[in-house]
Amino acid sequence: MIYSSFIKKISSGLLCGLLTLTAAAQQKPNIIIIYADDLGYGDVSCYGMKKIKTPNIDKLAKQGVRFSNAYATSATCTPSRFGILTGKYPWRQKNTGIAPGDASLIIPTDHRTLPGMLKDAGYQTAAIGKWHLGLGTREGIDWNKSIQPGPLEVGFTYSFIMPATLDRVPCVFVENHNVVNADPNDPITVNYQHKIGTDPTGLENPEKLRMHPDPHQGHNQTIVDSISRIGWMSGGNSARWKDADIAGTITQKAIGFISKNKQTPFFLYFASGDIHVPRYPHSQFRGKSGMGLRGDAILQLDWTVGQIVKALDSLGLTKNTMIIFSSDNGPVLNDGYIDQAVELVGTHQPAGPLRGGKYSAFEAGARVPFIVKWPEGVKGNNTSNTLISQLDLFASFARLTGQSLQPDEAPDSFDMLDQLLGKSRNNRPYLVTHAGTLSLISGDWKYMAPSKGAKLDRAVNIELGNDPAPQLYHLSADVHEQKNVAEQYPDKVKALAAQLEEIKSKPQRR
Repeated sequence: MIYSSFIKKISSGLLCGLLTLTAAAQQKPNIIIIYADDLGYGDVSCYGMKKIKTPNIDKLAKQGVRFSNAYATSATCTPSRFGILTGKYPWRQKNTGIAPGDASLIIPTDHRTLPGMLKDAGYQTAAIGKWHLGLGTREGIDWNKSIQPGPLEVGFTYSFIMPATLDRVPCVFVENHNVVNADPNDPITVNYQHKIGTDPTGLENPEKLRMHPDPHQGHNQTIVDSISRIGWMSGGNSARWKDADIAGTITQKAIGFISKNKQTPFFLYFASGDIHVPRYPHSQFRGKSGMGLRGDAILQLDWTVGQIVKALDSLGLTKNTMIIFSSDNGPVLNDGYIDQAVELVGTHQPAGPLRGGKYSAFEAGARVPFIVKWPEGVKGNNTSNTLISQLDLFASFARLTGQSLQPDEAPDSFDMLDQLLGKSRNNRPYLVTHAGTLSLISGDWKYMAPSKGAKLDRAVNIELGNDPAPQLYHLSADVHEQKNVAEQYPDKVKALAAQLEEIKSKPQRR
């Protein structure tokens, strides 16, 4: 199979003592963030999944620290990605909601990012996989020319990305500043306002689809690889991806980057497309989980983790490479396509014991799997209930690499390096999560600010957590968030509401 043959080819030429000596001589650890997409708290077996096994992810947990109280900043993808790369709550900046496929770059280029800080520390830095943080300027993107600003302008030295989500056009890879395999005789045009070109659409040509969109959620515009997407696209036929090959392609690129930079410290931000819709994994995984395409995509994600780990082993880099595995937000079953995720979920609970899911202010929206493995610095077989955020990677890695942060950098990131290494159980002082409304977690308490809007997103069947009255939950006693105790503890509600307003007005990291 294409995936296995590539890995064997890489591995066969790299098992030698010279590489081991090179890696051993390196002092600063390599850092890899493996960022899953829409993976729920209960979607891997080391967090309670029973129906299928995720042995490669489980092995990370066994050899490192598995956190049970870790959070993305938000319950959706774009803002969480903004947060992890900037160390800043996304709600502090406008236009950090779910980005359309033709959005301009939302990360400012005049402030250091996480990769920029590590580049200053001597690291080679790469963004590989899903981007979804916009490209270009407000004037728009010409997909047939050099596309910038983008990842290279915010601290990465190399990038190979899907511009937005797998269900949004343009369905192409962008390497550094250019669309891969672009043909000037077949120029790419993208539009999110009206149809362009003559490509078939899911709405007009359902007979051409391999899976059908949910009629209540759209996803019925231009058809690419027999799947209809959000938005219209024409041209670029030689550049369009095949969904079944995406995981293998970006995994190859990740291993290539690791191999190329084996003699220098490197930072790899590897953002998988799994398990976001449309789920259409490689044939080696389809039909293997017994849970439909969503379960098959989880198996593919686990395989990806395993291939990256094997590459590190073959290069002699395992001991001094830190791997952080996490997800951008919580789970969702039907998110636009009829792929039997709902029908075949059975007794499995993607969110584990948590309430809500993707889009939700309840815990399942932003509490996610979070694992840290670093053989040289982390004692294995460790679990931690420490309150921690993906925001904290910025300040923690700054200390790890001897970098000083300026007052305007990573304003919401706390130095939690000792916690990441399993040497401390001290909680983050507080944490704000975002899903339409803001929630403040402080100690055992969670305060959810009053909010308007529907309580249930009927299209995806997820409770959103909206309520015109304040909500207060004691998470250590009620992780399910079944009992709102705001009326019983009015003073606690008042105090947490005031604290949230203070945090909103000014970062409190320093």
